[in-house]
Amino acid sequence: MIDLHLHLLPGIDDGADDLDTAAAMCRQAAEDGCVTLVATPHQRTERWENLDAGLLEALRRQVEAELDGRPRVLLGGEIRVDSALLDDLAAPPGPLSLAGSRYLLLELDRQRPHGALPELVHELAVRGRVPVFAHPEFIPELAGDLDLAAELAAAGALFQVTAASVTGDFGRAARTVCRAMLEAGLVHFVASDAHGTRYRPPGLSQARQEIARHWGEAAAQRLTHDNPLAVIEDRPLPGQAPATAAFMEAR
Repeated sequence: MIDLHLHLLPGIDDGADDLDTAAAMCRQAAEDGCVTLVATPHQRTERWENLDAGLLEALRRQVEAELDGRPRVLLGGEIRVDSALLDDLAAPPGPLSLAGSRYLLLELDRQRPHGALPELVHELAVRGRVPVFAHPEFIPELAGDLDLAAELAAAGALFQVTAASVTGDFGRAARTVCRAMLEAGLVHFVASDAHGTRYRPPGLSQARQEIARHWGEAAAQRLTHDNPLAVIEDRPLPGQAPATAAFMEAR
């Protein structure tokens, strides 16, 4: 399995407090069956100044050095969305994509509706970027309006739900939204969004089993391996609609 979203890098994020914790999280993920992790520190927030790609890469190498290469650790970011996002993406160094690909993991405000998501998806597509909206089950704007989510998906947006939401560990409401999105074909990735070894730990196997039980082994494989692999290899998702694949070639 491949986990595209977790908070491993110490000192510049709200996940692992130190290198030992980061390494322990990686070992937990590996024992649960993950072969590749993408460390995704929160970016474009007031709390952390972490747009220095050199610093982040050095931290990533420190974490990976503790692991003897298992699992592999790649670098990305969880990017806060606001009205200045497009300008910041155009100005170096800018926030980090997932594993250096054209896929961007985006975090919407849980308290205030963004209000212009179709326009944002369109503008990113024009720039050859693919938006991946993190944990839509916790974003009222999306969780309460699957028609909007479907509209965004038709325009090229992708959705990543949290493993603990799929299993019900984050409550009935989150699980209900995940199930509805899965039924509607609106889930493209399952990731852990892990922040530590105990509270919000890494691991995808239980969510994978839940998906296989209700939606089939092929769906479980697609959401925990095949689609994430396409991201880190910077290619369209398997079976992607032609209209979406077309803008993937515009880079």
